[in-house]
Amino acid sequence: MTKSNTNNNRRPLYLTAAGLLVLSLGAVFVVRSFGSESGADGFLGGKSCNNKTQIRLSTTPEIQPLLETAAKAVADRKDDSTACLQFTITAAPSATVARNIANNAEGRPDLWVPDSSLWVSQADDGQQVPTIAVPSVATSPLVLVGRSDNFADVSSWLGTFSKTRPALLDPLSQSPGALALLAIQAERARTSATENQVGGVIVPLAQQLGSMAKPYTDVNGLLGRAGQPDSQIVVPASEQSFVKYQDEHPDSELKAVVPRTGTLLLDYPIVVTSSSNDQVYSDAGKALGEELINNAVAQARDDLGFRDALVSDLGGGRGVGAVSRLPVPSTAAINKSLSDWTRLSLSAHSLAVIDVSGSMAEKVGNKTRMQLTIEAAVGGLKLFPDNAALGLWTFSTKIGKDHVADFRELVPIAKLSEAQRQRITTALAPQQAIKGGGTGLYDTAIAAVQAVRSGYDSSAVNAVLLFTDGKNDDPGSHSLAQTVATLKALKDPARPVRIIALGMGPDADLNELQALATATGGQAFVAKDPQDLRTVFINALQSR
Repeated sequence: MTKSNTNNNRRPLYLTAAGLLVLSLGAVFVVRSFGSESGADGFLGGKSCNNKTQIRLSTTPEIQPLLETAAKAVADRKDDSTACLQFTITAAPSATVARNIANNAEGRPDLWVPDSSLWVSQADDGQQVPTIAVPSVATSPLVLVGRSDNFADVSSWLGTFSKTRPALLDPLSQSPGALALLAIQAERARTSATENQVGGVIVPLAQQLGSMAKPYTDVNGLLGRAGQPDSQIVVPASEQSFVKYQDEHPDSELKAVVPRTGTLLLDYPIVVTSSSNDQVYSDAGKALGEELINNAVAQARDDLGFRDALVSDLGGGRGVGAVSRLPVPSTAAINKSLSDWTRLSLSAHSLAVIDVSGSMAEKVGNKTRMQLTIEAAVGGLKLFPDNAALGLWTFSTKIGKDHVADFRELVPIAKLSEAQRQRITTALAPQQAIKGGGTGLYDTAIAAVQAVRSGYDSSAVNAVLLFTDGKNDDPGSHSLAQTVATLKALKDPARPVRIIALGMGPDADLNELQALATATGGQAFVAKDPQDLRTVFINALQSR
């Protein structure tokens, strides 16, 4: 059980401090600058030498002071050497460096100290994945930070997320956000959580955070919000950032916990990122790593709130104490989590099309299928952020204008302002099954795809959400084969509009719905019990 403390394509596309180190086997020249060679703005150590080997190091900002301490200690060595190396360090977020390496951007470093090894696999430039010279020079467990009232359930990451308002730092650019997603998946080996339960938390969270004009990147700002009276916000953050915040805000009432399932670590490896002469840089990284474990640097590391590579407790009773560790995610798991988040956080430009044929009057328990569908639709509406666009149709045979079309527009597609949400909710409330009405499924599917295409939004997922409890029974419509052919002809890979079909009850024909959805690149789902519609709806959003 963990402790808590209130103490004071091959190249991934989803990826959207400073000190200087010099090391050699002998003469050392250290420059504390961003490329200066004179040493006028920095410190010098050892003795100068000719024909210096230039080594560029990039590191994450928060560990800058620790690297400076270690670099100066290396510079003060008095031993001689046949090598003479000069290191220049630059500060940059880990995700930014990973992206630049993957894209072969200018200014590629020779050594890199990211805050988490999860970014190493994201730095694949198509030729090789960078190698790790030192697995870890410091660590910091991922913790959950919030007010005590928000931690009634710390059995798991998923349990806490489901009962609070998690505020994630952008998972595509910030390690704590990405590690929080990975922790939820990693802990499943220790819990009974299903994909549906995970999706029920992650999908609305991705939609909510994806709707923001600017993702969260400032951990101190989030911790400040989490500490406000009555705040329900919990923030996945590094223990180091929590300790630093507590030092700077001694009156804060924030608490940090680790769920009982365990946690993942920010692990600060030294990574060789040079495109050539790997051995020189690997040796340099290992020499720095050796310096970072001596007693003098160890005290500086603890003072900054970092643990050692063995994850030993921080001194002075700070932090969360002993922690249990979750399994380290594989490269495949990292890629999938980041890719899924990218997809799920996209906004939507959608049309909800709801069956009001006669069979929707059949009862399931004490409610009709129509009533259950309306409840599911209203609940699903809450999953969409304000920047999504949604419209509403109903369909049954011959209910449109002049009793010709099989569909009726109730609310045109528009951004989900409060007024638009109210229009949709108001339009849904009085809907009833039409006695004797057939399921005009095929013509409606074609018309709905055309309607979404007419207002296509290139920045969003464009889709038709098709709710039905049966299969087509309009004798005057096209055949299934003709409908599939028409939908395929409408398909435009550059402007995709997908049908996400949601079948309800035992009469829903999965094969028919799957044929319609597949023709557009979408998917079909069937809830044999209409009360499972919310789960099916979550699955549909995940399939986008």
